[in-house]
Parts: sequence; structure tokens; C-alpha cells
Amino acid sequence: MAGFAKSLKVKFKDIEVGLDYEVEPGLADNGDLEVDLTSLLEQVGLAAQKAGSAVVLFIDELQYIESSQFAALISALHRCAQRKLPLTVVGAGLPQLRGLAGEAKSYAERLFDYPTVGPLSAAEAELAIVKPARHQNVEFTKEGVDEIISAARGYPYFLQEWGKHAWDVAEKSPIGGDDVRAASSEAIAALDESFFRVRFDRLTPTEKRYLRAMAELGPGPHRSGDIAQVLDKAVNLFGPVRKALITKGMIWSPSHGDTAFTVPLFDEFMRRMIPEAEWKST
Repeated sequence: MAGFAKSLKVKFKDIEVGLDYEVEPGLADNGDLEVDLTSLLEQVGLAAQKAGSAVVLFIDELQYIESSQFAALISALHRCAQRKLPLTVVGAGLPQLRGLAGEAKSYAERLFDYPTVGPLSAAEAELAIVKPARHQNVEFTKEGVDEIISAARGYPYFLQEWGKHAWDVAEKSPIGGDDVRAASSEAIAALDESFFRVRFDRLTPTEKRYLRAMAELGPGPHRSGDIAQVLDKAVNLFGPVRKALITKGMIWSPSHGDTAFTVPLFDEFMRRMIPEAEWKST
């Protein structure tokens, strides 16, 4: 680790954090990321094996990793797998992650499993709403639960938002459908201000216009040609815009030629942010 991170200095305000250990020459210190990371993880795996333990690295938003870094990580994990070392990675990311892994290393598709994590089922969503409340001796009515599930589209974070605001609005248990409906405007406002707005503020004017055209068509997925038709331009003109939006994690392609938002309700948000009269006039 000392050899690998000898030039690594992490700073937070006036505090600098680094590794102050004697370097073992020739081990994970030659400056080639793929070779060095392979050496590092191999040694970590050997240490875990000797200790009768295991090492798991958990990495979120893995689709944002640079291709060269992704290739180095895959190569290192491949080496550990070949040697049957107890070290692996659990990564989470958007659906384009499988394609990015294949582009980084051709053998990545057979090295990893790619389970799909989609919206919660109605039963799972109900449990996510009811169980935490029940621990606080609070109940939801069936209508209240159904209202939240319908509004949140099975998206776990949205369930939290609607559950929180319904809790705040309700005066007593059980929390019912009227409470949830009264809380919906506050839940949407909170999402607009934080969850959606953070994504919106990363967009260029051209990217915003492309997403607004998608929103005009509804939740999706939509054919690229249909989006271009809304914008009244040739579909091939939007290749770079579409690619940039995929890179930013705003959209993904569930199948060839199709485009979908990566989070539910974003089409409604875009219509709120850019009203039709404003959008049509540009």
C-alpha cells in the first residue's frame, strides 16, 4: 500500500493525510496503474487468505469511473480470481455499466454477475413504508400505502420522501390517503429543490432542451427518432448530446435506439422547470 500510494496526499482544509510507511521497492510502485493495482490487490488477497478472512470493496456510482481506471480494476480482480484469492468488488451503477465494463476489458462480461436492481414491487414497497412506522407505533391505512406507492413509482428514495412528509402532515395514526395527498406537494417540492435540481444544474442549455423534448413525450422510453422529431431536426445531429447525457447519468438506453430517464418522475420535473410556452418559444 505504501508503494502504491506514495504520491497520494489527501487534504481536508489544513489537514493532510498520507501513508508514512517504508516502501518495499518494486512492489506496486512502478507508476503503471494496471500493474500496480493488480500487485496491491493480490497482496491484500494473500493477506486475507492467510488470515482466513476475506476483503470486499463496495463502490457506488461505478459508471463514473474513468475507462483506464476501470480497466485496471477489472485486470486486478481477474488476477485475484485466477489465484482464487478471497477478494472481490460489489459495484453499483446505472444500466450502462455492463457496456462500460465490456469496453474497458473484453473479458469483463464473464468475470462479473450483473443483477438488475429495479423498482420495488408493491409488496416490497409496502413493507418499506409500514415496517419503520410500526416500530414507532404508527400505522398506515391501505389507502395511504397505495397512494405512496403510486406516487413514488416503487423508487426507494421517493418512498422515503413521501413517507416522511406524510408523517409530518398527519395529526394522528393511522396515516391515511388524505394525509398522503396533502403531503404530495411538499414531497414534490423537496425533490425539485434537491434530488432533481442537482441533476438539472449539471446540464447545458442544449442538454436541457433535449430532455425537455423527451419529457414532452412522457415517461418513456422513447425512440431517438421521436425525440428528434419533437425538436424538428435530424436524429443524427443529437448523437453527441445523447452520449453526454448518458455519461452524466441522466438517461440510458434500455435497447438499441431507445432512450429513457434514469430516474422516474424526471419528465414531470422537466415540464415544471421549463413550461410549454417557454420551451416552444425557444
